[in-house]
Amino acid sequence: MSGPLRPSPSSWRRAASVVLAAGWTHPRPAAPSPPAEGFRLLLLQRASSQGFLPGAHVFPGGVLDAADRSADWLRLFQPHHGPPRFGLGPAPPPRAAFPELPAGPAAAAAVAALPDDVALRICAIREAFEEAGVLLLRPRGSRPPAREPGRALEPPPGLAAWRARVRRDPRHFLRLCAHLDCTPDVWALHDWSDWLTPFTSPGGRRFDTAFFLCCLREPPPVCPDLAEVVAYQWSSPSEATECFVAEKIWLAPPQFYEIRRLENFASLSDLHKFCLDRALEGTERWLPITLLTADGRLQLLPGDELYLEDSDFLENLLSTEKKNEEIVKEGKKLHRIVIYSRHVYSIYVTVQSAYKHVYPKNYVVSKSRL
Repeated sequence: MSGPLRPSPSSWRRAASVVLAAGWTHPRPAAPSPPAEGFRLLLLQRASSQGFLPGAHVFPGGVLDAADRSADWLRLFQPHHGPPRFGLGPAPPPRAAFPELPAGPAAAAAVAALPDDVALRICAIREAFEEAGVLLLRPRGSRPPAREPGRALEPPPGLAAWRARVRRDPRHFLRLCAHLDCTPDVWALHDWSDWLTPFTSPGGRRFDTAFFLCCLREPPPVCPDLAEVVAYQWSSPSEATECFVAEKIWLAPPQFYEIRRLENFASLSDLHKFCLDRALEGTERWLPITLLTADGRLQLLPGDELYLEDSDFLENLLSTEKKNEEIVKEGKKLHRIVIYSRHVYSIYVTVQSAYKHVYPKNYVVSKSRL
């Protein structure tokens, strides 16, 4: 049964996140050789006072606001870019979406002035400015570069005052763009993934988060807002994994999965070319299914042999008396994150990736850490 989830107790909010990957030429201090990857990812540390993922290191992002869909953006994008695709190219083919989310405020927004492809990109770009002071903008009327990474805009005078206004009212982000005679660089953001918050406890905040990937030639200056975000770091995928394992940072399972996925790429140019080559494929929306075990839990992902596309199961925690290792040994068709503790994850993938995407390589923690 793949019908819609019940409207209650679930409450889904649309959100967007941008994975910023920047070219990197600076050697790591005290390191005999640089990491294999020739790019770094921007990770922001959320304040411990935040209600969602307190203290976690995340990619910039946040909840979609009505201002991100405003018809006022149409005037700013003119005359070169306008509906229906705003220069983003052909629309990716529709993908079978599981699960089907209940109708709600998002359904009413379907007739908004801007399509999801544009509004969610504007949301991610606005959040990158609010949280990190990074401006992913382009001068109005300029033609986006077709085959190369771009650059963030230099921070304008009065950055702090503008950020304060935008934080109070997201409509000020459009006013900032108009003041700078720029548009959000929606063309630099590539479809990457879409994650739904798994059911791990009754109620709670649940998000439908679109992840975009943006390649920049060089890392822009970062200025945490010191409210929602208290610190930041630029790390290669392998460095981020090392920091997580050493308990220097904490990553939620989706962020850990995406970082491990990005470890497939040796350079920024490889990553950027990959994004361009699969631009017509779009993304899948994933809702991990949680299976509680005797010594941890599994997050099952689409394609795994234990993943059931049956909405009757999704809001109920599954459980077994078996241990993680025993379940893994019994399986053959695997696509799962195995969670032993807060800083001990494994990833098992034996299925083929879909829609020209790439999945992480298997990542198995040593028994000494269990």
